[in-house]
Amino acid sequence: MTEKSKLSTENYKGVRDFYPEDMFVQNYIFGVWKQVAEQFGYTQYDASVLEPAELYKAKSGEEIVNEQTYTFTDRGDREVTLRPEMTPTVARMVAAKIQDLSLPLRWYSIPNLFRYEKPQRGRLREHWQLNVDLFGVEGSEADTEIISIARTILKTFGAQDTDFEIRINSRKIMNDLYSHFKLNEEQIHKLSKIIDKKAKISDEVFESSVTEIIGGIASDFIWTLKANERIFDVIGRDNPHGTEVIELIEKLATVGINNVVFDPTLMRGFDYYTGVVFEVFDTHPDNNRSVFGGGRYDDLLDIFGTKKVPTIGFGAGDVTARDFLEVHNLLPVYKPSAQLYIGVLGTEYIDHARILANKLRSQNLNVAIDLSNKKVGDQIKTAHKQSIPYVLVVGENEVKENKYTVKQMESGDEKKLSADEIVSYIRNR
Repeated sequence: MTEKSKLSTENYKGVRDFYPEDMFVQNYIFGVWKQVAEQFGYTQYDASVLEPAELYKAKSGEEIVNEQTYTFTDRGDREVTLRPEMTPTVARMVAAKIQDLSLPLRWYSIPNLFRYEKPQRGRLREHWQLNVDLFGVEGSEADTEIISIARTILKTFGAQDTDFEIRINSRKIMNDLYSHFKLNEEQIHKLSKIIDKKAKISDEVFESSVTEIIGGIASDFIWTLKANERIFDVIGRDNPHGTEVIELIEKLATVGINNVVFDPTLMRGFDYYTGVVFEVFDTHPDNNRSVFGGGRYDDLLDIFGTKKVPTIGFGAGDVTARDFLEVHNLLPVYKPSAQLYIGVLGTEYIDHARILANKLRSQNLNVAIDLSNKKVGDQIKTAHKQSIPYVLVVGENEVKENKYTVKQMESGDEKKLSADEIVSYIRNR
């Protein structure tokens, strides 16, 4: 008989296992996201991870559709995709019930997303992402609210304004720049993609790529992008789209958001953006990258044949959020869900331990009972390894006296208490 081959304990490349300590951080991140979104009056929604592949072919962008999606044909011969982003899904949902919904809508979700790309710092093949969207409001007031939510999330995590920078651009400004240089649609499409990658490639590669696309005017075009304000001289200081961005930056300052810069090389990769785009950048040298971003997509519902609904939103990934918290020393200290561990000196005392635990649980204390029948010293070691802060042991004397010695594991302090005193003792320490 041959020995059965053993399965590998490795997970699929580019995804994560969440052990309790990891899940603790994940729940903390999700908790802050939900808290801030709901503070601004946003309501949670969700949808299936499966979508028709045509939804992304219509608007997401060639790179995502052709290179990054998990797409397959199901048993009904339908082409299906594991969602790589949430914006097309929420647009579909709004379009489906546009007659019944009362605008403006403030919606948020924390979906599970999948992209087949090379795993690296800040990017995995599976992640969770906060999506916040405001439907039905035009203009800079809506833009200001969305960017305020993004900034409030980082402040709630404990970040200082110097820890991050908010970079802003506008697709309308870029379209005006393209018109100034008399570029055709093919040139615009290729140029937008290379500008979006500018931060990830060398100046030499960027310049040669631009020259290949637009030829002899490349040097003037690149010169325009090299200084943030120079683009306004080219498209005109009275350009209405430039004025919109300047007014937005001024409005953000009135609500205390001053770490904002205009960046003409900020494009965002999705094809559906129509106006303002923004990204929040980590300023820490060990994580100098975009933490999250978004923008205005006023035309996305057009693909469903519904009326035009102006919309702005952003996405914030859990991978980049955790990296941000880590480099800025803002990760929460792990705490297990159990607050008290009850050890048992013999199987004959388990029923008493259960009665005690249920009484304490009825007062909203989280209690775990050791059912292993190990030596009491080993039971206490288990509590210590699991970082449970308090321990008591049930044996013959405890059952007779109805008193329990509660030990605080970190300090070693012990106190003999009745069942009625345990909860207040633990809560007040």
